[in-house]
Amino acid sequence: MSQALLTGLARTTRPHTALRRFLALDAVVTGTNGIAYAAASGPLGEFLGVDSGVLLELGIFLIVFAAAVGWLASRTQPPATAVKIVVDLNILWAVLSIVALVVWLEPTTAGLLWTPMQAATVGGFAVLQWTALKAVAASR
Repeated sequence: MSQALLTGLARTTRPHTALRRFLALDAVVTGTNGIAYAAASGPLGEFLGVDSGVLLELGIFLIVFAAAVGWLASRTQPPATAVKIVVDLNILWAVLSIVALVVWLEPTTAGLLWTPMQAATVGGFAVLQWTALKAVAASR
C-alpha cells in the first residue's frame, strides 16, 4: 500500500496518527460486533446459523479485545509489539472465520454472506494497521 493511499485513508500525513485511527476504527467496529453478539446471541445465532452459546462467547471475547485495541489507540505512540499482536490476532480471526465456515459451521444464507464479509473486514484492518506500523518505523 502506498504512502499516499495510507495518508488518504487515514486523512493525515502523520504515521502515528494514522496507526491510532486504524486501531480506533478496529476497536469501534469490533466492540460493536461483540456487543451485538453478546446481547443478542440467541436471535443473531438463529439468523446466522451459529450456536448462540458460541456467539455469546465470541461476543465477550470481542468486547475484551476491542477494549484492549481501544486502549492502544489512545496511546500517543502505541507500542509496536502490541500492535503486531493485534495484527496477528486479526489475521488469525480472518483465517479461522473462513476455516470455520468450511469445516464446522452450518450457516444460514445470511451467515454464509456475513462470515466472509467479516473476515475481509478484519483482514483489512490487519493490512491497514501493519502498513501504518511500517510507516511509523520508517519515519523514525
